Amino acid sequence: MTEKEKMLAQQIYDPSDKELSERSEKAYSLCQKYNALPKNSPERANILKELCPHLGKGSFFAGPVFFDYGENIHTGDFVYANYNFVVMDCAKVTIGNQVFFGPNVTIAPPVHPLRYQERNMRVREDGTIFDYEAAKEIHIGDNVWIASSVVICGGVHIGSGSVIGAGSVVTHDIPENVLAAGNPCRVIRPITEKDSVLQGE
Repeated sequence: MTEKEKMLAQQIYDPSDKELSERSEKAYSLCQKYNALPKNSPERANILKELCPHLGKGSFFAGPVFFDYGENIHTGDFVYANYNFVVMDCAKVTIGNQVFFGPNVTIAPPVHPLRYQERNMRVREDGTIFDYEAAKEIHIGDNVWIASSVVICGGVHIGSGSVIGAGSVVTHDIPENVLAAGNPCRVIRPITEKDSVLQGE
């Protein structure tokens, strides 16, 4: 397996691999170009297609955005992300339709070994430096609202229709149609028709 195949298979991999490094550098450059343009610049759409080729229709990122690779993000339609959207897509990140992200949201699939003996940087015979990493896929269902300053950790599944409160750290799966918040994030209550603010909707 290549290092990229290992990464996407959620196995231990070497992120200094040439193929991964080149894509990471390209993603960094595209993020910088995207972030430098005005919010409603038509040029942004072309950059975003190259940076994140698996986005659904009507998706919009206010920027600035920061992605490790971009190509491992898969979204449905009408995904909106407010300012400072960070996705460390070392594993596949799947986002459903009509998902809203508040400002300062971080989606973080990467995990590092707990033992420093396995986590620390290493030096090859030629003097280059590397480490070992892994990443766990993240899945966010349809119609989810992720409020401001939320961190979603690797391996998490957030069920459709749920709301994650501001400042939460999501370390475990969240079921469908609930309000959840906190650090660690926990279910507070179901979302029901009593929460409606629009008559007849």
